[in-house]
Amino acid sequence: MFVTGRLALLVALGVVPLVLLNTAGIPAWLVVGGWVLLCALAALVDVLAAADPRAVEITRRLPERVLRDEPVAGELRVRNLGRRLLRARVRDAWQPTAGAPDERARFVVPPGERRGAPLPLLPRRRGEIRSEFVAVRAAGPLGLAGRQAVVDAPGRIRVLPPFTSRRHLPSRLARLRELDGNTSLMVRGQGTEFDSLREYVRGDDVRSIDWRATARAGTTMLRTWRPERDRHVVIVIDTGRTAAARVGDGARLDAAMEATLLLSALAARAGDHVHLVMFDRVPRARVTKVDGSQLLPALVDAMAPVEPQLIDTDWDAAFAQVRQVAVRPALVVLLTAHDDPEAARGFLAALPAVAARSRLLVATATDGPGEEPERTDAASVYAAAAIERARHDADRVRAAVVRAGGDAVAASADDLPPLVADRYLALKAAGRL
Repeated sequence: MFVTGRLALLVALGVVPLVLLNTAGIPAWLVVGGWVLLCALAALVDVLAAADPRAVEITRRLPERVLRDEPVAGELRVRNLGRRLLRARVRDAWQPTAGAPDERARFVVPPGERRGAPLPLLPRRRGEIRSEFVAVRAAGPLGLAGRQAVVDAPGRIRVLPPFTSRRHLPSRLARLRELDGNTSLMVRGQGTEFDSLREYVRGDDVRSIDWRATARAGTTMLRTWRPERDRHVVIVIDTGRTAAARVGDGARLDAAMEATLLLSALAARAGDHVHLVMFDRVPRARVTKVDGSQLLPALVDAMAPVEPQLIDTDWDAAFAQVRQVAVRPALVVLLTAHDDPEAARGFLAALPAVAARSRLLVATATDGPGEEPERTDAASVYAAAAIERARHDADRVRAAVVRAGGDAVAASADDLPPLVADRYLALKAAGRL
């Protein structure tokens, strides 16, 4: 049971009979008691006349998957299974990160009929958002009081990474087409797969002259090459404790996902095979043997529910997962943190074995250079020293990665995805992938 503001207003109106009857000599306590009893009786009658809030069927019309920070236009539908007119206010019990409105939806549903109301959501976090029930308040015909109940109505939506780095994809695809020789400029990359023959022009690499074709044609002929296809790109995302660090407006893990999606879209268009492993001490997500148009949906669906774990990553076990996926030489991209020498010891110790059989790229998202603090007092001097120490530690780890046979890059959360994509294109152009 619940009461409304109308009941409080009705009780307050008891001042009128109190004044009128008090002048007639009737005791004030008798007037007040009688008026309150009358109001309570009216509220009880209103409760008894209200529809049963449990005699409803709740359904929702919502997409199964949505992007984070994208508005969702859903619908909440109520069917009246009772015999009385249902005047209800319904509150859907979504978790706060779903971005549901605060106001309750109003319904007036005749018996046996169904009515709907808009259900706008704005998810602000990846993963699954759920609502297990709705709270229904059925008011009586007088609007003084009513009955309320909690109705089980489970619902869920999977919130996917937003892929905001998609804006960098057209320019990288244009560069890929240039490398592949599909533009009008016919620009050739220094790959290892033979493409065609053409006449030599001044400035071409003489090492690409085909002497047999030259003898047959009577003019100097040049071999052209295209970047290799059907290669393997293995992306390993560290989901250990360093992935929970705040970088920019989000966690380091979110930046790693953005870099993964951009690189995967580019590699899939280039004809390469992409594999994903998200790992700390056990695999949190794994995508392999998926190509073409199904790749990106499979990646975002696998990454959506993964959250950072506050544990250290077991890199020996992680690279064992890589060896299972990459059965031939491949490009291995590690998205982790390489800014703390102490935390990176286990990671650095396992790198040489991977670099010996595959191309290795280690990428990390940082806060960016930022502004150098003015050294005007002791606090600013200590802050500047801490920044300089962090840079020095990151440089040490980066140098250790290079010594182990890999390549290390670091950038802000917004700049990391295009930087990783550019390194991939550079390896393609150099014929090293």
